[in-house]
Amino acid sequence: MNILIIDDDFFVLKLLGRQLANLGYPQVTVCQQAVDAMGIIENASTPFDLLFCDIQMPELDGVELLRQIAQHGFRGGLVLMSGEDERILHAVSYLAQAHKLRVLNAFTKPVKPEQLQRILEQQLSFVVRETAPAKKVYGPDEVRHAIHNGELVNYYQPKVSSRTGEVVGVETLVRWQHPVDGLVFPDQFITTAEQSRLIDDLTRVVLINALKQCRGWRDDGLDLSVAVNISMNNLNSLDFPDFIVDVARTAAVELPKLVLEITESQLMNNPVTALDILTRLRLKHITLSIDDFGTGHSSLRQLRDIAFNELKVDAGFVHGASQSPSQRAILRASVDMARGLGMQSVAEGVENADDWNFLLDLDLCDIMQGYFIARPMPASAMKDWMQEWEMRRHDLMAGIGRNG
Repeated sequence: MNILIIDDDFFVLKLLGRQLANLGYPQVTVCQQAVDAMGIIENASTPFDLLFCDIQMPELDGVELLRQIAQHGFRGGLVLMSGEDERILHAVSYLAQAHKLRVLNAFTKPVKPEQLQRILEQQLSFVVRETAPAKKVYGPDEVRHAIHNGELVNYYQPKVSSRTGEVVGVETLVRWQHPVDGLVFPDQFITTAEQSRLIDDLTRVVLINALKQCRGWRDDGLDLSVAVNISMNNLNSLDFPDFIVDVARTAAVELPKLVLEITESQLMNNPVTALDILTRLRLKHITLSIDDFGTGHSSLRQLRDIAFNELKVDAGFVHGASQSPSQRAILRASVDMARGLGMQSVAEGVENADDWNFLLDLDLCDIMQGYFIARPMPASAMKDWMQEWEMRRHDLMAGIGRNG
């Protein structure tokens, strides 16, 4: 791995160089001046794979350096270092990503050996992914065929109560069981469906299957709500609420058991029609959830104007909040706002024991969801998983085994 460290503090250069050598990377280029570093980057016979960069340097500061390396076309991994406060570090990290630079981490100095190990593992994983065959993206005719030939299947990710650990519902996540390629994930066909005006048909298939499954679980004694993601494109058809009522009636599912998650990362194409549809859905006592809250457009305006009764805090503000004062403040504010509006709050991105413990200990959010609890699974796996979860949750809620 070709590594460059830029920092005006000679001690930091020596320490980081020694840490990298201990981890098996002794060949490291170091530079104390950002101006000189640009010359090294531009004239290097082999592009650098990994760049450690201080953001506060004389003559040419870190912001200017990021602009220049982006213009140069740097494609390696970037690690930002600073003695500045976390918010400045986060702002520089965000700027670097806006420049299309691949930021692996941003931390206050000095770097800890375990942090450095994770950074190196991230870079190596990226190299492996880059050399792997590119994911296939399917065309409109193939997606249309999948929709109309019953090849779409629903997977379900459990959602649990923060107070009791009990499973209260699931989020529906569509997959494509391709006859040749096997299980295909949404990032390979959802965009095609949206661009080809197939998303309405796709969403309706997902809804029908989810409500049928909800009824099946009820018959088996599992009282679960079922959430389905709705595209803004679904909010262009005035008959959409009536369609949902008909499907729910056919499946014999009470409408309050259905949660429609609307992402706020998209602007409403037709705000009046969308507001008409969403208001009718709420009048029918269907739960409306604002998904990925805090990442998109007009969040506060949507909360004011639309009768949402659930707020899902984006995973980017949940995972790692125990270590980030900024994330923690945003998470708290989002939950407090939800409670003030009489809304239920859901924390997405509970990925490890630290996330779980943090939310549980501080009584943040009503519902939790994430890989620490369970990954999305086929409907057939839910019953066995719930039996396993019942044994695990008692330990977790009692503080036993919460580190694993």
